[in-house]
Amino acid sequence: MRAGRQEGFSYLALLFALAIFGVGLAKIGPLSSQLTRRDAEAELIRTGLEVERAIASYYYSSPGTLPTLPRTWDDLLEDRRFVTMKRHLRRIPFDPVTRTYDWGMEEIGGGMAGIYSRSDAAPLRRRPIELERSTTGGEHYSDWKFVFIPSEAKR
Repeated sequence: MRAGRQEGFSYLALLFALAIFGVGLAKIGPLSSQLTRRDAEAELIRTGLEVERAIASYYYSSPGTLPTLPRTWDDLLEDRRFVTMKRHLRRIPFDPVTRTYDWGMEEIGGGMAGIYSRSDAAPLRRRPIELERSTTGGEHYSDWKFVFIPSEAKR
C-alpha cells in the first residue's frame, strides 16, 4: 500500500470534529445567555430589597416625631441628621440588568421611596414575584419596582 492513497483522511476527520464542536457551542450559547439573565434578575431582586430596607432604616431612624424619607442617594450614604454620621447604604448599588448605576426613582411627597431598573427588556420570569412587602412583576424590568411605603410599613 502506498502512503499517498490515505492523504486527506486526517483533514476530513478534523473538519468533521470541528463541525460537531461548532454545533455543541451553538447549543451552549443560548443556555449561557439565559443563565446570565437569570443571575441578573436574582441580583436585581436582592439589590432592590437592600435599597428598600435602607430607605426603611432611614425612615425609622428619623429624629423627632415626624419620620421623613431620604431626598437623594447621598442621604442614604451619609445620614448627617445626627451628631455621628450613619450609613444606611455603603455605596450606590449597581444595576445588574442595565449594567450601570443609573436607577429610576419612585418618589412619595418629594422623598425617595424606592428604585427600579431603567431597562425595557422583557424578564425571563413572567409571573409576579412575592417579596417582603410588595409584588414585583410586569412586562419589562422597569415595571419591577422596589418601594418602601410608610403607611403600610411594619417595624
